[in-house]
Amino acid sequence: MSATAAGRPATEPTPAGERGATRIADKAVAKIAAQAAREALAPLPPGVGKPHATVAVRPHGSGTHRGEGGPFGTARVRVSLELAYPADIGARCAAVRSRVTERVSALANMTVPEVVVQVERLHPVAAPGDAHGRTS
Repeated sequence: MSATAAGRPATEPTPAGERGATRIADKAVAKIAAQAAREALAPLPPGVGKPHATVAVRPHGSGTHRGEGGPFGTARVRVSLELAYPADIGARCAAVRSRVTERVSALANMTVPEVVVQVERLHPVAAPGDAHGRTS
């Protein structure tokens, strides 16, 4: 039987305090959220900026109880985006919220209790035959 560096037999599990921890950076979760927003809005019309996300991650152990949220904590997400107009803005925002929650939960294993969608700009879409897409 081989022994570990701490002198325990190799078959004994390592105590939780010696195993380390996994922390997912806010920036990584923000990238997942921004990509999920792009997926929800696809295809993006020409001239419309890509969604941008900011995230506040609260890992376990900082005021939360075990069992709350996913194993890696909770993420509060804010997504800023531009939308083509006319469109059903409420439905588009709901689709973004749903997709962001789903993807962050699946890929980062975090609970997402809040997704704030902020529409920064509306871009008029030119109808066929309109000059330069301008509205009167």
